[in-house]
Amino acid sequence: MTAKTGFICISSLLLALLVGLPLCVAQADSEPAGTFTGEIMDSLCAKAGSHDQMMQDMKSMGRDKASCTAKCIQLGAKYVLFDASKGAVYSLDDQDKAGKLAGHKVRVSGTLKKQSIKVTNIEAAD
Repeated sequence: MTAKTGFICISSLLLALLVGLPLCVAQADSEPAGTFTGEIMDSLCAKAGSHDQMMQDMKSMGRDKASCTAKCIQLGAKYVLFDASKGAVYSLDDQDKAGKLAGHKVRVSGTLKKQSIKVTNIEAAD
């Protein structure tokens, strides 16, 4: 093996590592695709785990989950998935799909990365 051939082999190996390593890190940081259940809620009420306090303190928020969520979104909150069984709040990358089912129990299909779901589908849960 000549010095030139050895240099090319080492360069190729380093290039493969530089290209492949970020892909491995990205996969390690993400969960496989899954289904998550809970309620489409706004980020303000999700912190408290309920709409009750917000609706009690501010009568203009409405009397049901959907209207409270809509009002909070108007105030700048974001749609989230609230899983009451785990006390978990997940941000959702697709706010349009989430908005159609605000205040309802849902199943969200997607990929979880930290506490954020990359949404592929949202459907009403029975």
